[in-house]
Parts: sequence; structure tokens; C-alpha cells
Amino acid sequence: MLTLIPVLTVSSEAKTAFLFFSILEFAVGMLANAFIFLVYLWDMVKRQPLSNCDLVLLCLSITQLFLHGLLLLNAIQLTFLQQMKDTLSRNYQAILMLWMIANQVSIWLAACLSVLYCSKIVRFSHTFLLCLASWISRKACQVFLGTLFFSCICAILYLQDFFSKSHFTGVAVLPVNNTEFNLQISKLNFFYSFLFCNVVSIPPFLSFLASSGMLIFSLGRHMRTMKSQTRDSCDPSLEVHIKALISLVSFLCFYVVSFCAALISVPLQMLWHNKAGVMVCIGMMAAFPSGYAAILISNSNKLRKTVETILFWAQSSRKVRTTQKADPRILC
Repeated sequence: MLTLIPVLTVSSEAKTAFLFFSILEFAVGMLANAFIFLVYLWDMVKRQPLSNCDLVLLCLSITQLFLHGLLLLNAIQLTFLQQMKDTLSRNYQAILMLWMIANQVSIWLAACLSVLYCSKIVRFSHTFLLCLASWISRKACQVFLGTLFFSCICAILYLQDFFSKSHFTGVAVLPVNNTEFNLQISKLNFFYSFLFCNVVSIPPFLSFLASSGMLIFSLGRHMRTMKSQTRDSCDPSLEVHIKALISLVSFLCFYVVSFCAALISVPLQMLWHNKAGVMVCIGMMAAFPSGYAAILISNSNKLRKTVETILFWAQSSRKVRTTQKADPRILC
């Protein structure tokens, strides 16, 4: 029988590099998501109307900020505090539990965003789909609130399942001389809760895939129509199609990579005690909120123009300070 040799320790250089990249990803992700949050929040303070898609992006940025904080805590705990012999410590369970809840809220919000894009952009020919898209457009606010409600219900169900299995106190249920058996039962219960949380995420993930698929199909049909009518390639509706798809497909790619990394990290942590492998998985998970925020900024006209305005102001201020230092008489 083939057995895997556990890697109980990693070098101090590897720990330092892992912590450095974790802090770097945290800084980039926090800066990008905080920027998105502040831009939309400032619009709300100025009482400028926000579209439903902007509201979803505002909530999504908050979720991504929370994910970044949890992943940084996980990196610090893994670097300095985690002993691979104690794979089910309270800190590890709490951080992973909160990460799964935040990740689940993200997929619900992404599904809502995909449905809103689909109802606004796609031109349906089937009567039922046309009526459904019209209803979603009229009830967009209720769809958004319903998404938040269902995500909260799923989070409550997961918390109930998590604590009902008494992960923190399950070892004391059985006799003392069955310590190894108790540990295996605790691992099995924790892995079951992990799977339960991800199974609950299947409905929003399927709705995300369905609405994104409709957008892809609609884009292909729209491009064939443009080609047959020899229209100009700078069609505004085509640009809207492409930007929506870039946003959704990038989220899908980052989410799948992050989900697979989280799924692999559980047996690496609990069964094989491979600390180096867990570090790699956490780094891949942290790339999700950072990379997606950068794509959102580059893909949004409002966010991109705000970045350009800030950069122009910073460059102008720097030129003014340089001129003042070169010729102090300008101040007179």
C-alpha cells in the first residue's frame, strides 16, 4: 500500500517568503477592494443613484475585504502558530468556517450579478424567457435582497450544522484511551461540514453558469448579426456584452481556482500534514479577491476614470511641489 510521507516542517526561508507574498496579496487586494467600496459609497453619500449592478459590486467588495482579512489571519496562524500535529485547532476551524461562509456569499452575489446582466443585455426570443427577463428587470431590487436573504439562510444552516457536531468538544465524548479514534471522528465531521457548505453553493453556481452561458450565446448571435449587416465594430451594445462577459468569466476562473485550492488544502492539512502544500493553496486562494478586484477596476468606466483622476491629481501635485522646490519665489 502506497503511503505519503508527511511534511511536518518547512524552512524559515519558505515561511518568510510565504508571509511576504501573503502580506503583498493582502495589501493589493485590500487597496483594490477598498477603492471599489469607497467609490460606490461616495456616490451613495452624494445621493447619486446607483444601479442594482453597482449595489451588488459594493456588497461583493465588502465580502472580498472580509476574505482578505481571513486569509491573512490564516497565513499568520499557519506560519507562526499552527502545529501540523494539531490540525483541528480552534483557530484553524474558525478561520476556515468564516472563509467558507464569505466565499458562499460571494458566489450568491456573483449569481445575482450574472442574472442582472443577463436580464438587461440578452435579447430573448422565447416568450417565457422574455417575460422572466422583464420581471427580473422590474424586480431587480427584490432579486438583490432575495440573494442576500438566501445567502444568510445558507450561512445560518452551515453554522448550525457546524456547531451541532460539537467540533470543539467532540473529543471529550468518547473514552480517553480512544484518542486516535476521537481525532478521526472529529476530522470526518469537519470534512462533512466542509462538503455540506460547498453543496449548498451548488444552486447559485448553476444559476451563475446558466446566465453566463446565455450571455455567451447572445454575444455570438449578436456578432453574427453584425457581420451579416456589415455594421461598425464599435457597437455600444457589443462593448457592453464583452465587458459583462469579461467580468463574469474572470470571476468564474478565480472562483474555480480558489475553490479547488481550498478543497485540496483540507486533506493536505488533515491527512498528509503537508504544511508547504497548504501554504501554496492559501496563496492561490488569496489571488481570487485581489485579481478579480483588479479586473473590475479595469473593466468599469466609472472606476477606471476615478483611478485616472487620482493619478492625474497626484502627478499634478508632484509637479507643483517640484516646481516650488526649484524656484521658492513662486510662493511669494
